[in-house]
Amino acid sequence: MSILIYAYQYGEKFPKPVLELASYASALAEQTGGTVTAIVTGNPRESDLEMLGQYGVSKIWVTPEPAGPSFDNRAYAALLASAAEGCGASFVLLADNAISRAVAPRMAVRLKAGYISGVAGLPLHMDPFTVKRSVFTGKASAYAEILTPVKVLILARNTWQTIENPVTCLIEKFTPAVSLPAPDFEVVKVMEQTGTIRLQDAEVVVSGGRGMKSADNWKLLEDLAGALGAALACSRPVTDEGWRPHQEHVGQTGKVIAPNLYIACGISGAIQHIGGISSSRVIIAINKDPEAPIFQFARFGIIGDLFQVLPALTQAVKKLKSE
Repeated sequence: MSILIYAYQYGEKFPKPVLELASYASALAEQTGGTVTAIVTGNPRESDLEMLGQYGVSKIWVTPEPAGPSFDNRAYAALLASAAEGCGASFVLLADNAISRAVAPRMAVRLKAGYISGVAGLPLHMDPFTVKRSVFTGKASAYAEILTPVKVLILARNTWQTIENPVTCLIEKFTPAVSLPAPDFEVVKVMEQTGTIRLQDAEVVVSGGRGMKSADNWKLLEDLAGALGAALACSRPVTDEGWRPHQEHVGQTGKVIAPNLYIACGISGAIQHIGGISSSRVIIAINKDPEAPIFQFARFGIIGDLFQVLPALTQAVKKLKSE
């Protein structure tokens, strides 16, 4: 069975979710006896493309951006559907992000395929195709079936390790067999985040809530984030108060992230916030209220005054790194 993955780049590199996707596709190929093809848009460097071969991708199709500088989910859906038909894919896999969630349903309609998001493991059965998925913002699991010949799957973040499986990789140009729809809008300006670690790709995130009391106290979090090499985030009340920019807001109404380590400082743990961070591998909560809901989701908790805990924690990290 042929497997197609969409390997997107950010900053001319393949981010961790793409490597997780390639590793998952490689494991699925071993289970089904198939091969993995990746489609990449834009002008990637050959050295970056060859890296996908280290994770089990045996063929890479490179094609121009389907809508130039504009993102149009219709164009991407048409492109990926054409690629899936071109390689006879039984599975089309995407990493979990806003683009995938916009494109996957449209592509599934084009391919007359079943579609499952939040996939959290390899198929339990192939006939009927049954897979585990994460539901209710990670608080529960469900088992979903697809009965169609082609399956479109979105892999949930942090549900699969990046595992190297080197194979010989063939790189080719790809031309879609259909005309791609032109975007009906124009991108006037793009403002990229610079000077900081991109929140969605960060391995470690330090986050603050209303318990920080004011924007003036954010230096404590900045110092800890600097020591850890972490990105900064915040809860919604913080952005509502204007203490921090909206781009740092994580939660169901902000960014959904999945770092390896999430440190919540002065955050009570409302369910809307948990919905945005529940896929984190390890959550550490610092709060003076022992009844704060955040402790129900944290693997480790520190009950105490964060204005005393944070400086001590920062010093401990610096000391450990200097040894």
